[in-house]
Amino acid sequence: MWKEQDNALQATFQFKDFAEAFAFMTEVAFHAEKQNHHPNWSNVWNTVEIRLNTHAAGNIVTDKDRQLARTIDAIVKKYG
Repeated sequence: MWKEQDNALQATFQFKDFAEAFAFMTEVAFHAEKQNHHPNWSNVWNTVEIRLNTHAAGNIVTDKDRQLARTIDAIVKKYG
């Protein structure tokens, strides 16, 4: 699901509609805030694109990105 490309972990998630996509983003936002690591993302209707890298480390992929990706993977499973 995640691919490492251009110094970032990237993934695209699709949901049944905008409301479900927004609910997913809201839940991710709470976890990202707890981890003090915030994604670059965009949302168009039912699709959420996420890009993770660590700005403080020079915009490369770090363990913080991998941890947030694992958290996101656990959240997205709820939306089956």
